[in-house]
Amino acid sequence: MKILVINAGSSSLKYQLIDMDGEKVLAKGNCERIGIDGKFTHKTFDGRVITKIIEMPNHTAAFDQVKNALISGEGKVIDSLSEVSAIGHRVVQGGSKYDRSVLITDEVIKDIDELSALAPLHNKAHVQGINAATAAFGKDVPQVAVFDTAFHQTMPPKAYMFGISYEYYEKYNVRRYGFHGTSHRYVSARCLELLGKPDGKGTRVITCHFGNGSSIAALKDGKVIDTTMGLTPLDGFMMGTRSGAVDPSVVLFLMEKEGLTTKEMDDVLNKKSGMYGISGVSSDDRDIVDAINAGNERAKLAWDMRAYQIIKYVGGYISALGGVDAIVFTAGIGENQPELRQEILESLSYLGAKVDYEKNQVHGQEAEITTPDSKIRAFVIPTNEELVIARDTMELISK
Repeated sequence: MKILVINAGSSSLKYQLIDMDGEKVLAKGNCERIGIDGKFTHKTFDGRVITKIIEMPNHTAAFDQVKNALISGEGKVIDSLSEVSAIGHRVVQGGSKYDRSVLITDEVIKDIDELSALAPLHNKAHVQGINAATAAFGKDVPQVAVFDTAFHQTMPPKAYMFGISYEYYEKYNVRRYGFHGTSHRYVSARCLELLGKPDGKGTRVITCHFGNGSSIAALKDGKVIDTTMGLTPLDGFMMGTRSGAVDPSVVLFLMEKEGLTTKEMDDVLNKKSGMYGISGVSSDDRDIVDAINAGNERAKLAWDMRAYQIIKYVGGYISALGGVDAIVFTAGIGENQPELRQEILESLSYLGAKVDYEKNQVHGQEAEITTPDSKIRAFVIPTNEELVIARDTMELISK
C-alpha cells in the first residue's frame, strides 16, 4: 500500500510518497511560492533530484506537478496514480472536537475551515490542499486528516484553561490547544519502547520539540497532561522569531506607544521577536552560535534567555508530573544542538541527571545521552511526523 502524505501551507505544498510495505519513502518534495513565481523540488529514494522554476497559481496546479513527477519523467517512482491508495493530510488545528485522526468528509472539511479563526495561516491552506487533492486524484481516493492538536486533547481543564472570564471559553473556545502533537506522539511512543514500557503505564516523560517553532509536552502514563504552546503556536518559550509568553500588558503598551494595528502587533510577536529579535542576527541557531563565538553579546543573551526559559518549563513539568523518568530531544535543534541539550540536562544534576558527554555529540541520530547511573534518562529521537500520518491513514482506510 502506498500513501501520499501532504502538508499544505498558504504558499507551499510538501509531500512524501511512502510505501507502507517496509515504510519506505519512495519520493518527497516541495512546491514553494505557490501563487508567486513557483519553485518545485522532487527527490527520489535512489538519489534522483528534480528542481525547476515553474508557475503554480494555486494548490491544484501544484498537485499537477506532484502527480506528473511521481508517474513520469526523470523522477518517476510509480507507474500509475492508481497505485496511491490514500492521501494523509497534516492539519494544524482540530479544536477540541478532534482528539484523533479521521477520514475526511464534507463535515470534516467544514469543521477545518471553521477552525481557521484559531489558525488562519494554516487551516485555510489545509482546506485548499484537501480540495486540490480531490481534484487531482478524484473522490474515490480516501483522504485522512491528522491533527497537530489531537495528541494534546488529554490535557485536563486545569492545564488547558486560561485565567480569563469563562464566557470567552464558552463563546469562542479560547483555551490551550498545543501543537506539534504528531511529533510529540511519535517520539514519546519511541521513548516508551526504549524504556521497556510501550503501554506507558507508570511513566513520566517530557518531550522537547526544538526547531524554529518549539514546544515541550509533559506526559503521564503515556498521555499529555500539559504543553507549552497555547491557543496558537506563539505561546511558551521564545523561538526562532516568536516571542513566546510575555506579559499581556507588553502587547497593549507597545500597541499604544507605536500605534500598531493588531496585524502589525501579530507580526512583531510572530516574525520579529524570539532569537531573531533579541540577537539582531538571525533566527537560525547555527548563525546564533557563530555570532556567540565571534563575541556578539546580544546573540549570547538570546541563547541564555531561551535556555533559561526551557529549564523553567522542564522544572515545572517535573513538579507537575511528580518526577521524571525520561526526557526526549527532537526536531532540527533538539536533534542537532548538543550544547543546548547539555545545558538543560546539567541544570537537572541536583535530581541525579548525568550527561554522557561523548554520546551527547550525536547529530540527527537516535541515542541515549545520559550515563547508565543517571537517575533521569535522556534520549535524542529523530521525529517522523510523515510516518505517523501515513500509519494513521493506512489504519483508517484498512478499517
